[in-house]
Amino acid sequence: MRAGYVMLAAGDRPDEAKLRVLLVTPAARGLGLGSRLVEGALAFARAAGYRRVTLWTTDNLVSARRIYQHFGFALTHEEPHQGFGHDLVGQTWTLDLRDADADAESDSDSAGAGTGPEL
Repeated sequence: MRAGYVMLAAGDRPDEAKLRVLLVTPAARGLGLGSRLVEGALAFARAAGYRRVTLWTTDNLVSARRIYQHFGFALTHEEPHQGFGHDLVGQTWTLDLRDADADAESDSDSAGAGTGPEL
């Protein structure tokens, strides 16, 4: 039984990937699956040599937006969008993988020796 999927595609530039689809079935929502799927897609993007990941979504997809923000995506563009029978706001989000990698290294460098994670 499939509970969700994510799709990563080549972007408009050679160093750019696009996160195209993130879907988690209603029965599997709230279990962290969406975050694990995005984490896997970003790991693949890094391993494949992409430097940036973009995605397009609509402003009403609040749970998905929280996942994107958690991984460091920043809102780079939005405009009104008529779709799915509703007036929506289309949004483009961007993650610079070089910045995200530098932030992760900085976080690990600033961790005290012999200390555990904060809870």
